[in-house]
Amino acid sequence: MQLPPKVTERAFERLAEIGASDQGQVLRVAVEGGGCSGFQYDIKLDQPADDDLVLEGNGEKVVVDAISLPFLAGATIDFTEELIGARFTIDNPNATSACGCGTSFSM
Repeated sequence: MQLPPKVTERAFERLAEIGASDQGQVLRVAVEGGGCSGFQYDIKLDQPADDDLVLEGNGEKVVVDAISLPFLAGATIDFTEELIGARFTIDNPNATSACGCGTSFSM
């Protein structure tokens, strides 16, 4: 059985700061073909769908669709603030390589 992705407290706190649930929105984390390494992450505020895996914390929700889920098994979804800006990040143990942009990876 695959481990579902984890969401850090910081990521849930950031969703609360921007009022995602107040607007009826969730953070969707998806994996799509493309990007410079074969796959890329698509992270956006969205509406939940019936077949989503829902991860809840701090009154907020992060969802992953059924197709993306195997690519994100055991991954950690976080929020980081760096000199280049603040963003949601994914630490994915399934990725064999990633590119500098941090949104593209290969398996």
